[in-house]
Amino acid sequence: MTASPEVQKAIEDVFTKLQGASDCTSLLKKHLTKDVVAKNKSKKTRLGATLLDVIQSGGENLDSGVGIYAPDAESYTLFSDLFNPVIEEYHNGFKATDTQPGMDLGEKNIGELADLDPEGKFIVSTRIRCGRSLQGYPFNPCLSETNYKMMENRMKEIFNTITDPELKGTYYPLTGMNDETKNKLIADHFLFKEGDRFLKAANANRYWPTGRGIFHNEKKTFLVWVNEEDHLRIISMQNGGNVGEVLKRLITGLNLVAAKAPFARHPRLGWLTFCPTNLGTTVRASVHIKLPKISAKDDFKKICSDMKLQIRGIHGEHSESKEGIYDISNKQRLGLTEYQAVRQMYDGVKKLIELEKAAS
Repeated sequence: MTASPEVQKAIEDVFTKLQGASDCTSLLKKHLTKDVVAKNKSKKTRLGATLLDVIQSGGENLDSGVGIYAPDAESYTLFSDLFNPVIEEYHNGFKATDTQPGMDLGEKNIGELADLDPEGKFIVSTRIRCGRSLQGYPFNPCLSETNYKMMENRMKEIFNTITDPELKGTYYPLTGMNDETKNKLIADHFLFKEGDRFLKAANANRYWPTGRGIFHNEKKTFLVWVNEEDHLRIISMQNGGNVGEVLKRLITGLNLVAAKAPFARHPRLGWLTFCPTNLGTTVRASVHIKLPKISAKDDFKKICSDMKLQIRGIHGEHSESKEGIYDISNKQRLGLTEYQAVRQMYDGVKKLIELEKAAS
C-alpha cells in the first residue's frame, strides 16, 4: 500500500512550510528532515494511515511543542524514522535501543505510600490517571463512526458488570446529554470538551460527540473517559494527600477493565496512545498543592525540574496558577515502571512540602 501522489505532495508542502517558519521550534520541525520525508512519504499502514496523518497537526499549528500524533499503533513502527528521535528527545534520552520495563503497578508497594499531608495543610487533592487503547482499533484519525460506537458499547457492557461497591457507578454518553446532566458534570470538572485546535488538526474530533462519554462511581473518585483524546483515560482521585489509597483504587479499576478488554502494547514502547508524549506507563500522578512561599522564589521551576516534576496551573496545561496552588506531577512516563512514575511524584512532593515548611 502506498500513499497517493496528492498525499505525498501534501507531506512535501508541510516540510517546506516548516522549514520556512523561522519562529517554529517544534520537535516535528527539528526531526522531519528531507531524508525522513523521502524515505517515508509513500508509506501507508495496514489501516491506511500515512505520514501526513502523523504530521498534519504540527504543520497547521506552528506553535506546537511536539507536533506529531500516531494515527494507529503500527505508525510507531512504520514511521519510526520520525517517532524515535522525537520520543528520545521528549522522554529524557529514551533511545531506539531502549525498552520499556514490564508492567508493575505497585500492588505490593502501596503500604510505602503514607499520606503526604495528614494535617491537610498543603495538598488539596491527589489524582492518578493512565491512558489505554483497545487492541484491534486504530486511533482517532482512522476511526470510523461505527468504530466509535462499537468501542462505546463494549465499555458500557463492562461498566454494567462492575459490582465492587467502591467502583460501581453510571455511564453518561455525550450524545443526547441533557443540560442538567451536562451542568452537573461541568460542576464536578468531569466533562471533557471537544478537542482543541491541535487535536482538531490531527483529525481527532471526527463524528463528535458519537461514542464519547464519561463513567464515574457514586463517590466521584473513579472515572473513565471514553474516546476523548485516547480510547480510554482511567482516573482515580480524591481530596487530600493519600496517594496509596488513590493508587489502590486505580489498580482495582484498571484490572477490572483489562480483564474484559485487551489493551494495545508495543514490545519496546509499552502502552500505546495517540500522543507520543504519553507512552510506556502513560501514568500521570499529580497533586493540587498550596506552595505560596517556595513558588514565589526564582528557582522554583528549577527545583521541580531537577526532581523530574512538571508544574501546571490548576486548570491544566497552559493555565496560570491561582493563589500559589499548583498542579504538580511526574514528568517521566517512559523507561520506568508505573510504580516508579507514581513514586517520582510522591518523593518530589514530599520534598516540596519540607521546603515549604522550612521557607521563611
